[in-house]
Amino acid sequence: MNFLRKQLDKIKPHFDKGGKYEKFAPAFAGIDTFLFVPNHTTTKGAHIRDGIDLKRVMITVVIALLPALIFGMWNIGFQNMGEGHGFWDYFSFGAIRMLPMIIVSYGVGLGIEFAYAIKRGHDVNEGYLVTGLLIPMIMPIDLPLWMLAISVIFAVVIGKEAFGGTGMNILNPALIARAFALFSYAPFMSGNTVWVADSVADGVSGATILGDLAGNIIPDTSVFDMFMGYMPGSIGETSILMILIGAAILLFTGIASWRIMLASVIGAALTGLFFNAIGSDTNALFNFPWWQHLLVGGFAFGMVFMATDPVSAAQTTKGKWIYGFLIGVFSILIRVVNPTLPEGVMMAILLMNVFAPTIDHYVIEGNVKRRKKRAQKVKA
Repeated sequence: MNFLRKQLDKIKPHFDKGGKYEKFAPAFAGIDTFLFVPNHTTTKGAHIRDGIDLKRVMITVVIALLPALIFGMWNIGFQNMGEGHGFWDYFSFGAIRMLPMIIVSYGVGLGIEFAYAIKRGHDVNEGYLVTGLLIPMIMPIDLPLWMLAISVIFAVVIGKEAFGGTGMNILNPALIARAFALFSYAPFMSGNTVWVADSVADGVSGATILGDLAGNIIPDTSVFDMFMGYMPGSIGETSILMILIGAAILLFTGIASWRIMLASVIGAALTGLFFNAIGSDTNALFNFPWWQHLLVGGFAFGMVFMATDPVSAAQTTKGKWIYGFLIGVFSILIRVVNPTLPEGVMMAILLMNVFAPTIDHYVIEGNVKRRKKRAQKVKA
């Protein structure tokens, strides 16, 4: 690392003002600060709260994603090869298919980020460190790489840079990529055959639980398998255990909001209970136990890693409760009543991303009115 530090310091003057490659200074600074802690610090100012910065926040989220990612790679192999193989057989099978998706996601996304930074003359933001990993983790493993690349381009350019870059977007970029892929390449994003890559074992089924339920078929997957993640689905979304480990990391470090997570679970549970009470002879999702709704599909992953996005989520304390609760409600509502979208969490989060500023606005307005009334009582 010392050698790399010395080499960067050696070429740095070429990127400084007046240097040969001055216009590429933002790109160089982005690489430098990604690899090493910046050699400058802020020593005063009312905005200082602790020693964490954006890069450390993003890296912490990436670390929280690793348990689900590692398990997802193993699960790809398990779903394709069937039983009777070792851990490394399963993991290597999944890694070989997952790593190209990660490389494409980061290569295309960071390329666009660097281009915008050079064009605008500002530093490269670290926000895509998380988005670049989230996107392949919520896509089908069989999605062609060129479709993934186009989805990434749309998400970064339209969903993020068009609003000014990191911290300015109103929608979660990773979910924009998935929504774009869903509506543009529907046959590659929906159905049961897309969740298992080129099966090499006889009798291996790619049917997801939600896909079966949407077809009014009762799945035979055990609750233990639902919790552990031994079932087809997006790479990062199947294992509740791994997602909970990631949630613990985010909550312990104070990066994610427990209010949004808890409110989402409450909203989903109450909505599931409502549909259970109604029941249906033609829609198995009405009768699917409310608490099992929390274990399948992308609900848990969405609640932990995307609903809590500090940029696109509500900011006020009361607003976070409202925002999370409505995400939970709409996730199950869309899942149950819309047979074409049994995975409703994506649409629910994007919908509430749009309304998050409105929620915060009315929460603040309500606080202002209450303070005015208290002030008037004191004067009286």
